[in-house]
Amino acid sequence: MRRINPRCAKLHRSYTAHELAERLDVHKNTVRHWIKGGLPVVDGTRPVLILGSDFQTWWGNQRKAAKRPCQPGQMYCFKCREPKAPALGMVDYVATNAAAGNLKALCETCGTPMHRQTRLGDIAAKMPGLDVRRTVAPSSIAALTQPSLNCDHPKGA
Repeated sequence: MRRINPRCAKLHRSYTAHELAERLDVHKNTVRHWIKGGLPVVDGTRPVLILGSDFQTWWGNQRKAAKRPCQPGQMYCFKCREPKAPALGMVDYVATNAAAGNLKALCETCGTPMHRQTRLGDIAAKMPGLDVRRTVAPSSIAALTQPSLNCDHPKGA
């Protein structure tokens, strides 16, 4: 799905559904669907006009309504499409640098891997009462102790 940049609709301009669709690079029926879904129009006459400022306000409200913030002890599962607790209360922390890293866990419902970025100092606040295991990722492939087993070269060559 393509992201829509609401700033392509200028604040002090009015657009027809077709013009707004071209401006945002979406189909004109998409804009008509938005109008049926509550996008404010100037009046009920033809052609239907949409103010750029009204569109930007409406779009911002739609994005805020779609957000699903995670509570402490939760991570967002993309398969379930909602925040979920980690399975068995187990979370891995993999440092990406000295101050931050990624939390990794499995969804308690579907078993899908979940990820959440956090700072090292915020782990206790983001995952209270959970078993967080800290691991350090190798800095490069050369730092790995075991060579890769996926090698096409025969031995001794």
